[in-house]
Amino acid sequence: MNDMKVEDGLAVATARFDAAMVRLDQSLVDLTNRVQRMKRIEVDTQRLVQERARLATELDKTSARAKRLDDSAHDVSRRLVVAMETVRAVLAKE
Repeated sequence: MNDMKVEDGLAVATARFDAAMVRLDQSLVDLTNRVQRMKRIEVDTQRLVQERARLATELDKTSARAKRLDDSAHDVSRRLVVAMETVRAVLAKE
C-alpha cells in the first residue's frame, strides 16, 4: 500500500510538473511575442522621430522662404508707390 501512495504521489507530482512546464512554455511564447511587439514599436517610434525632424526642417525652410517672399512683396509694393508718385508728379508738372 505504501508503494501505491508513493506511485500516486509521483504521478501527481509529474502531472503538476508537466502542467508547470506547459505554462512556462506558454509564458515564454507570450514574452517573445511582447518583446517582438516592443521592438516593432521602437522601430516605428524611431521612424516617427526622424520624420518629425525632417518635417520640422522642411517647415523652417518654408517659413524662411515665406518671410523672404513677404519681404520682397513689401519692397515691390513700396517701389510701386514711389513709381506711382513719380508718375503723378511728372503728370502734374505738365
